[in-house]
Amino acid sequence: MITFNRPPYIGKEELYILDSIKSRHICGDGAFTKKCNCWIEEKAHTKKALLTTSCTHALEMAALLSDIQPGDEVILPSYTFVSTADAFVLRGAKAVFVDIRPETMNMDERLIEAAITKKTKAIVPVHYAGVACEMDTILDIAKRYNLKVVEDAAQGIMSTYKGKALGAIGDFGCYSFHETKNFSMGEGGALLIQDQKNIEKAEIIREKGTDRSKFFRGEIDKYTWVDAGSSYLPSELNAAYLYAQLENADLITQDRMNSWNTYYKELKEFEEAGRICLPHIPDTCEHNAHMFYLKLRDLDDRTAFIRHLAQNDIKAVFHYIPLHSAPAGKRYGEFNGKDVYTTRESERLVRLPLYYGLGDDIYKVIECAREFLGGYR
Repeated sequence: MITFNRPPYIGKEELYILDSIKSRHICGDGAFTKKCNCWIEEKAHTKKALLTTSCTHALEMAALLSDIQPGDEVILPSYTFVSTADAFVLRGAKAVFVDIRPETMNMDERLIEAAITKKTKAIVPVHYAGVACEMDTILDIAKRYNLKVVEDAAQGIMSTYKGKALGAIGDFGCYSFHETKNFSMGEGGALLIQDQKNIEKAEIIREKGTDRSKFFRGEIDKYTWVDAGSSYLPSELNAAYLYAQLENADLITQDRMNSWNTYYKELKEFEEAGRICLPHIPDTCEHNAHMFYLKLRDLDDRTAFIRHLAQNDIKAVFHYIPLHSAPAGKRYGEFNGKDVYTTRESERLVRLPLYYGLGDDIYKVIECAREFLGGYR
């Protein structure tokens, strides 16, 4: 069976976890957490990176730092994971969904301005498949309307827009280290902060509303409860697992890129024949091979394609159900303008197996895909 995903594994994970156990510091913000934070800061050129228990929690921290209040509105795509909306809905905000660009599956930046009202507080671009949104336009709109920009870069680590790391372009950025991501700690994420003035408050929020981080740095002689916060600090054991992969980030990324390029090369003829659509990478972007997807003619064809692969012991999956069509999406948000592409494109898209170490199994996937597409009418 060729699975859809396998969590990355380098070989040093157990050694680093054992080192963490021997250190007698496993609760977080130990040596490996700090190493992970520093690695992200150096790689992304961001003022501060803070490892979190998930990308969901990184988004929640960004919502708190953006001072999202009940009645505020936040603009985001409907084609995204629920966490993108949940983080702001939990603060009492209304999710305002805009349509996507079919070529990238990212929010259409040309539709943002029409969705802005006096209640709008933030724009949340989601970099789908590690391919950047059109950030210059988004930042320009945010500046003119005094809005925060929170990048949902859950899939975007090691990707860039015009040479800038995704997650380090807006006010805040959020990474995911879930087991399905390029680098994993099982469950985990990171918050990237661009403005120095937000760092201390972020540390307080992350440490249950206390100034515990300052205490451990020796800046104060005791710590106390100073603000509202929660427990967003991951275990040192998780950080140790992650750091083994961050040390080998280039190796993992190149392996994934080789698979991505192989898929693209071997399936390109079917796009040229008008039978499928393959991912589009704008000239302004460098992606990280987070996923390889193709889009078939319609929902029926996608269903048949997934079934064909399953019959050959290959697991392929579709992706998000648009949030505005979900019960909670209808309760907590609304779609601004027309849904021209979001639903239609989401029903066509299927993701092929892609993970570190896929190796020659990719050719069985390609063979089965070609077999189906060769009979495609």
